[in-house]
Amino acid sequence: MAEIRIQNLHKRFGDFVAVRDSTLTLPDGQFVVLLGPSGCGKTTTLRMLAGLDTPSAGQIHLGGQDVTWLRPRERDIAMVFQLFALYPHLGVRGNLEFPLRNEGLPRAEIDKRVKEAAAILRIEHLLNSRIGGLSGGDRQRVALGRAIVRQPQAFLMDEPLGTLDAEFRELMCVELRRLHERLRTTTVFVTHDQNEAMALADHIVVMDRGEILQAADPSTIYHFPSCRFVASFIGRPSMNFLPVEGAVRAGDTQVTLQGASVPVPAVDANADGAVLGVRPEHVHFTADGHGLAGELSHVEYFGSHWVAEVTSAAGKVKAVVDKSQRPTPGDHVDLHFDTQRLVLFDTTTERLIPSITSRHHHGTTRHGQH
Repeated sequence: MAEIRIQNLHKRFGDFVAVRDSTLTLPDGQFVVLLGPSGCGKTTTLRMLAGLDTPSAGQIHLGGQDVTWLRPRERDIAMVFQLFALYPHLGVRGNLEFPLRNEGLPRAEIDKRVKEAAAILRIEHLLNSRIGGLSGGDRQRVALGRAIVRQPQAFLMDEPLGTLDAEFRELMCVELRRLHERLRTTTVFVTHDQNEAMALADHIVVMDRGEILQAADPSTIYHFPSCRFVASFIGRPSMNFLPVEGAVRAGDTQVTLQGASVPVPAVDANADGAVLGVRPEHVHFTADGHGLAGELSHVEYFGSHWVAEVTSAAGKVKAVVDKSQRPTPGDHVDLHFDTQRLVLFDTTTERLIPSITSRHHHGTTRHGQH
């Protein structure tokens, strides 16, 4: 296991900047997910960690060692690719043995490591099989096994579940998380799928246009996004954004939406303009004559819940409604929000306006550690 630290990492391809002055520490023994849309720089960052791409500037440290200019084989890492990169002529056992034979390990040590990896991944029965006859899920297990046998300081995974169908992808998320809990090897995993990120990560790094926008545990990323992009990228349905009337000032405990007063966590900074952010599951309907008035315009049924869209004077608002209720288009409702789950974004910078609540929660990890 090893801490990975990047300092002012920058990568340019001609006039195009793929990664822009990124500084980040990836904690020892944690499962870290690089998350963002296509072209955001996450795979380029991973390739620089692996030594497959050379930085234009900056430094990379692995376990305290500067590996910025080391070749891939000189770094104590193992990489798992999206397309498995298995050797079809070697069979399962041959693929697992291949990196160990390259290291010149004794036969007894090779057999021991292959047996241990096969047991961890439950592929003992496949050791004598040919690669061509395996399902996508089993091929992925073999690819993971080839990484595990090396016992590296870190695993790097580039969208390894991207070619699997939805059922296998969900199963492999569970398998990968169990594998990590057992090995506790520092893992960096690239994906554009927020569901994979939330299911797997101890720590999520959200990127866009080559920049790191936020790095935190999944709960902090979800409930206290650093900016409007993170807030909109994470969560389905996406967060609602409603324009606030007037400026906000430090100490404010309420804002106004089209004449309706809405309680918010105590604001901890000033902003000349603000947008209120609220997750759909934190929106509730009443008919008490208070709150933000609206009319149900559209509903969708998802089995476990409804998603209702409400047209209000402040804009459209989506709400998650319990399956026991049946919202009906045309109904007039009053909207209320879970106060402690509300966030405010600066209209100009689109950055999170800090509140007492967000400052208290910022920086915790998936397991409640700092």
